[in-house]
Amino acid sequence: MTVVDRSEHMAAVVRRLETDLQLLCLTGVEDRLQDQVTTSLELLRNAGIKVWMLTGDKLETAICIAKSSGLFSKLDTVHVFGQVQTRIDAHNELNALRRKSDVALVLSGSALNVCLQYYEAEVAELVCACTAVVCCRCSPEQKAQIVSLLRKYRSPLRVAAVGDGGNDVSMIQAAHAGIGIDAHEGKQASLAADFSITQFSHICRLLLVHGRFCYKRSCALSQFVMHRGLIISIMQAIFSCVFYFASVSLYQGVLMVAYSTVYTMLPVFSLVVDRDVTASNALTYPELYKELGKGRSLSYKTFCIWVLISIYQGAVIMYGALLVFDSDFIHVVSISFTALIVTELIMVALTVHTWHWAMLLAQALSLSLYAGSLVLLDTYFDRQFVMSWIFLAKTTMITIISCFPLYVIKALRRRFSPPSYAKVN
Repeated sequence: MTVVDRSEHMAAVVRRLETDLQLLCLTGVEDRLQDQVTTSLELLRNAGIKVWMLTGDKLETAICIAKSSGLFSKLDTVHVFGQVQTRIDAHNELNALRRKSDVALVLSGSALNVCLQYYEAEVAELVCACTAVVCCRCSPEQKAQIVSLLRKYRSPLRVAAVGDGGNDVSMIQAAHAGIGIDAHEGKQASLAADFSITQFSHICRLLLVHGRFCYKRSCALSQFVMHRGLIISIMQAIFSCVFYFASVSLYQGVLMVAYSTVYTMLPVFSLVVDRDVTASNALTYPELYKELGKGRSLSYKTFCIWVLISIYQGAVIMYGALLVFDSDFIHVVSISFTALIVTELIMVALTVHTWHWAMLLAQALSLSLYAGSLVLLDTYFDRQFVMSWIFLAKTTMITIISCFPLYVIKALRRRFSPPSYAKVN
């Protein structure tokens, strides 16, 4: 028993005992990678998604796993942070990293703590420029801290955290999207996550297929909900201007309520089953997912385009109805409202990439309900007029003028400057 120079005495005892030993056996523990991990990482890299590995393993084990899994590209230069204990050490390591390009970074949790203590914003900027990052000897709190760091300083980006154990729960809950792997370690990560998968390779289908489809569908749905409200507002504005801003509503009562519910809700919301490419093509061409980062599906530009479309169509329908009606105001309502409903259905049809039986059913059901309303709602429609050929001809002419130019523009764009999904198909 001693309390003085304890480590030296312990080393001396070990040297004395571990002498002239005869090796009887050698055991090892193999922690094999899951199936298709290398392929999955390659797909994610091609999709423009940067993958970081936060692990509690030691430095050598972490580097070995990163190389065997394909996390490090063959073209990457691996930069390993040395011992970082002071502010000067952190400054020197960050400067060395700044001078390199196409670099994969490896650092320990202790080095990360020192760097974040003095250079938090600089660390966030530099590590995000790396092609891949491996942080070893990470505690659960440090994993969550790294995720929070990215959310704080790289706010336009979205962070997804993937884990399979209880020590990943805090990281999963700190991310924008938490993905838990239901593995042998238990179900803590799976239960705490937003999404649950059974193996790592399923993350490709989750992101590249379901994630992309959901984003594209949400964009289309939001644009049509906006268009549906704008176009009727434009028509009401034009109507008010023509009639010297009289306090009279163009469409009253049931028509206003039914427009956004019974007549147009089903076709618009049927876009949630639309898809521009097949699931197999979305996995085969991960570059399709990469294009989502450009924001072309939903941006200020698309917003302005849909506003212009709404103004054009609203003006055509309203002015067209005012020009072709004879004497009764109820005819203006009949012509303009019918052209409005049919235009909305045609616009949905022009947007669809792959027809689904639910879309066809929604279109047919909405059109049938409106046709029945023309006959039953005699308070708002002149039954004799709406059943005449004159009404059909006027409505058809206005609808064609409002929709045909947009169809021509779309056809020309698809012919001379097709989008990526059209090239794939």
